[in-house]
Amino acid sequence: MGRYNIPVEATLEVIGGKWKVVILCLLAKGAKRTSELKRAMPAITQKMLTQQLRELEADNIITRNVYQQIPPRVEYDLTQYGKTLSKVLDVMCEWGESHIENQLRKIVE
Repeated sequence: MGRYNIPVEATLEVIGGKWKVVILCLLAKGAKRTSELKRAMPAITQKMLTQQLRELEADNIITRNVYQQIPPRVEYDLTQYGKTLSKVLDVMCEWGESHIENQLRKIVE
């Protein structure tokens, strides 16, 4: 296992942080332009979005497709390898939904 004590550390190294999972969930629905991602995540700075996209691309989780037109169009999409995270993302979304419901119940009580 090398530098990881447990396998989940390897997963967190790739998808850890506040924004990467959000980006991956958005790309799971199809390719997106940078502006579409930014619009879907208004709290993220452009610098942070660019950094997160570059890191995901370096880990072969997403691809950056540049279309030669004027103005140039850039889209991001999941790679085949990135699509293998779909089960992980689905479970995280399900848990998040139940957590939101749980928090709302606590407010009502």
